[in-house]
Amino acid sequence: MGKQLLLIAFLITLGCKGVSQEEKKETKKDVAFAIAKTDAEWKAELTDMEYYVLRKAATENPFTSDLLENKEKGTYVCAACATPLFRSENKFKSGTGWPSFDREIEGNVAYDVDYKIGYERTEEHCGTCGGHLGHVFNDGPRNTTGKRHCINGVALDFIPDSN
Repeated sequence: MGKQLLLIAFLITLGCKGVSQEEKKETKKDVAFAIAKTDAEWKAELTDMEYYVLRKAATENPFTSDLLENKEKGTYVCAACATPLFRSENKFKSGTGWPSFDREIEGNVAYDVDYKIGYERTEEHCGTCGGHLGHVFNDGPRNTTGKRHCINGVALDFIPDSN
């Protein structure tokens, strides 16, 4: 009797699938971006860290980006293809360790859903080349959009405004 109960408990446990175990379809791979290159071409053009973040959807360590404390006026562009993504007036100090913005330049950022850490997050990509930028959360400044675009600094280049 004990062995049968153990077997039943095992089968019930085996049959339970948590959300983090479910296979989710991500749509990024189904999108044709205006700039499409082979993996070898991206590797040749980007630094190791840019490639790791932009093409492999990695995350840089917090508080390591030179752009984190940048207070100049200008435009943050994709480090892979120079598409304008964020404006300096929309940058704010979130305390998270990554450059944060309350809004993107509309039409230049693509969104997807990822489940890489076991729950749903909104992932951001460059709308032109598909490079991974970071994620957007609903804990940004309430006096603006309420959004926090948490972006890997290595995925961005900064172009100062000309005076």
